[in-house]
Amino acid sequence: MTTAAEIGTLASSLPESDRAKLAADLLDSLPGILVDDDDGLAEARRRPEEMDRDPSTCLTHEEFLKAMGR
Repeated sequence: MTTAAEIGTLASSLPESDRAKLAADLLDSLPGILVDDDDGLAEARRRPEEMDRDPSTCLTHEEFLKAMGR
C-alpha cells in the first residue's frame, strides 16, 4: 500500500499547475472545518464595525503583504 509520504514525494515532482489542481481537489474532498450556521455573515458584519471603532486595527494592502513576508 502506498503511504501518504510516498504520494507526497510523487506529487512534489508534478508541475506547479498539476500540484495546485491536486491540492484543490484534495481540499474539496474534506468536510468544512470552519462552518458557521450563518456562512460567516456575523463575522463579515463584525469586522467593519471593529475597524470603525478602532481604525488602528486596519492594515493597508502593503502592510498585509509585508506581514505575510511578501
